[in-house]
Amino acid sequence: MKKSVLTRVVVLLIPLFAGLGQALADEVNLYSARKEALIKPLLDQFTEQAGIKVNLVTASADALLARLKSEAKLTPADVFITVDAGRLYRAKAADLFQPIDSAVLNSAIPQQYRDPDGTWYGLSLRARPIMYVKGKLDPAALTRYEGLSDASWKGRVCIRSSSNIYNQSLVASMIAANGEEETEQWARGLVANLGRSPTGGDRDQIMAAAAGQCDIAVANTYYLATMLTDQKDDAQRMAAEKMAIIWPNQADRGTHVNVSGAGVIKYSKNRENAIKLLEFLAGDASQKWYADVNHEYPVKAGVEISDTLKAFGEFKVDSVNLATLGEYNAAAVKTMDRAGWR
Repeated sequence: MKKSVLTRVVVLLIPLFAGLGQALADEVNLYSARKEALIKPLLDQFTEQAGIKVNLVTASADALLARLKSEAKLTPADVFITVDAGRLYRAKAADLFQPIDSAVLNSAIPQQYRDPDGTWYGLSLRARPIMYVKGKLDPAALTRYEGLSDASWKGRVCIRSSSNIYNQSLVASMIAANGEEETEQWARGLVANLGRSPTGGDRDQIMAAAAGQCDIAVANTYYLATMLTDQKDDAQRMAAEKMAIIWPNQADRGTHVNVSGAGVIKYSKNRENAIKLLEFLAGDASQKWYADVNHEYPVKAGVEISDTLKAFGEFKVDSVNLATLGEYNAAAVKTMDRAGWR
């Protein structure tokens, strides 16, 4: 009789455990350094199409990296999304990612925008060109990043601090192209040409230039495009309208670009769903959404960009693999420090 009762209990529990397994199989946990508004609509589309619920946690990139390190094997996270190849490299160096091999991702995302070991993949692009106040200079006189150190631009340049990962990656790309010694000399010249102490974010550099504190700003295209289309902040839109873009290094290596990107967490408990999410974000519809709504360039070729980005014009992109930016990050930080870039 005891055996019969036990058998009946086991039979009754089987559907319960099966249901629990199905619940776990139909979700994916995402840690995102991108703000909710910049990714949640895509995640909702993914849930609708794939039937997989996305549990979203948002915070700063550094906070999420620290959390992932602290949680270690106990982390509930399956995917980590952040901006800048330098941060993606840091996550890889901390052994937070696992390599994956997806034919969908490898086909959609060019090699230069993904880790050679398959631990992270770029999902959207932003360029970091030189911007200038219309009428304040002849753009033909400044055609390369290297030219920013020329004495003719003394007191005319605005750029954010050396602690900013975007600038660190720009300097890393220059070290990859020109070597550390030459890049340090360039950085010293750039610092001598600053119109003000590095303060604020990319938008602040554009606002400062428009306000007459400098003639030249270095900033990501994403920020300029967002300011141009801002219907709620007249001051930002009007400042952005005063600016024009120089695409640097078109006669040689090309303009520096960077990515937002993602990887599957090493201890992911929903690995297959995590890969499905990355594949969805690399698809045509998601790539076009990034371009239309966030004014970012698609990593996937052939996807149409927003009218605002089209107005910026076409440009040659630096072909360096973005993993190199992470590899040279430490050297870039030391170079900037030695140059007095604060």
